Parts: sequence; structure tokens; C-alpha cells
Amino acid sequence: MAAHPLDTLVVHPGALGDVLQAVPALRALTALGHRLTFAGQPRIGELLEGLGVVRARTSFDTFGLEALFVEGPPPVSLRSRLGQFPRAVSWFGARDPCYRRQLAALIPASIVAAPVPKGGALRTVWEYLVDTLAPWCPPGTIDASSLLVPEGWRAAACAALTAAGADLARPFLLAHPGAGSPWKQSPASRFARVLERLASGGNLAVILHEGPADHTAAETLASALGEPTIRLVEPSLPELAGALSLAASYLGSDSGVSHLAASVGTPSVILYPPQTVGQWAPWSPTARPMSVGAEGEIS
Repeated sequence: MAAHPLDTLVVHPGALGDVLQAVPALRALTALGHRLTFAGQPRIGELLEGLGVVRARTSFDTFGLEALFVEGPPPVSLRSRLGQFPRAVSWFGARDPCYRRQLAALIPASIVAAPVPKGGALRTVWEYLVDTLAPWCPPGTIDASSLLVPEGWRAAACAALTAAGADLARPFLLAHPGAGSPWKQSPASRFARVLERLASGGNLAVILHEGPADHTAAETLASALGEPTIRLVEPSLPELAGALSLAASYLGSDSGVSHLAASVGTPSVILYPPQTVGQWAPWSPTARPMSVGAEGEIS
């Protein structure tokens, strides 16, 4: 079967927050009729497909694109896989001339760009990613509507929250104190004060999300709060998306989880280091990015 002329391979092997910054760009392509297949981390591909951002997904690690960094004819298997796509957007490999040349030889209608703008850029990552598509996407209105979480994911989240001890009859605030790097985490004392203020203002129960690398951050925050707190520990991404969509509000540091909360429309306060807030602020209007200095002051 011949490929559709707008079947488009999207390559982005980045982490959760990096990829979610690409949602407005991906929506711009879809609005023009592109049928997107995402090549990245499998769990992120599952998330994007389930949320309706892309049509299909494949694993970056098994696709074989590393062969394009080497001079000479690519393997037949890779040529066959890439031959399914008349177009490609690669937010990967932009610094390597061989990769760019090899991809363009196999898919002439391709865009290769870095996944983030160069240092000092006065725009957000998501705005930059939209701009990289300028050869195909004329300037237009950005779709900043919230991503719709499937009911099955919300049901799975309800089950996980109930198993953790949550009373879902009471509105709750979901908090995520962790971040990919320790320097991105808001100071625990400041995080706790903001959390208490947000929760008390809405009479909300507090539930902590703890991912695989967040145990220390969750323990530190729990100690700062000084009272037992329900924890949602290491849910799958679909369960986490469901839990975030059920939450009345969200508080987090600069992390992929915070970008997910914003993307699914949860009213969110996100605490950033001053050096990242300008570039990594989320695209969703439901999120309020705030800068937190080294001493915990907020601006």
C-alpha cells in the first residue's frame, strides 16, 4: 500500500517534559493534515497516542537511525522503514552533517532541528519548536486547549488512588516535589509553604506523587509538612495522566510531571529556578509558572 503523502515521521527521543513542549507544534502539523508517527521513548509514545496527539508510535531505540551518522549506504531495513514516510521532522541529530545529509537523501521533505533553542534565546521551547516547522506551517493560531485524557486512564487512576488510601469524595491537590535534576527542585520549606497555602485555600486533601527517582524529595517534603500524607507511588504514565486530570489543582517543580499536569488542563502552579522559567514555561494557559530563587523567594 502506498504511503499517504502526509504520513510524517516525528523523531524526538527526549524526556517527558521536552516532548510535551512539542505538543503545539505537533498539533500544527495535524491541523494541516499530517498523519504523525512518533519515534521516541515507548512510554511517551503510548502517552501521546492515547492523548490523541499522534496517530501512531514506534520505538526510537529500535528504529535504527544511528546508522545515519555513518557515511555510506544505510541498511536496507532502515531504508525500508523510512520509505514508509514521505515526510519527516527530526528534533534529533541537528548537529551532525552526516545525519542531516543521509536523512534528506532518504526523505527529501524533511526538517531537522535541535530540540531546544540555543542558549540565551528569548522564547520558550514550545514557541521555538513551532518555529522550526515554518517551511510547512504558516504562522497561525496556536491550539492551547487541554489534552483529553481517556476515561479508561481516569478509571485506572481512581483505582490506584483508592488503593493508596485517598478518599476521592474529597477534592485533592496533587503535588510533585521531584525534578530531573536536584538543582531544579524548589527548596522543600518553600514548597511546603506554597502547598499548605494552596491546599487550605481550596480545602483540598494533599496527595504526593513519587516517581522512581523522587523518594528523597518526597521524604523531605513529607518531613517539612509534618503530617502523614497519602502518596501515589510510581504509577504508569496513563495512570498519572488520569490522576492529574482528576486533581482539583497541582503543585510541582520544573519537571516532566508538571508539564503533563499543565497539558491535561489541571490548574497548576509550577516552581522554576530563575534560569529556566523563561525558556521552559508550559504552553497551557491553565499553568502558572513562578520563579523561585536559591533562598526560596518567589517572583
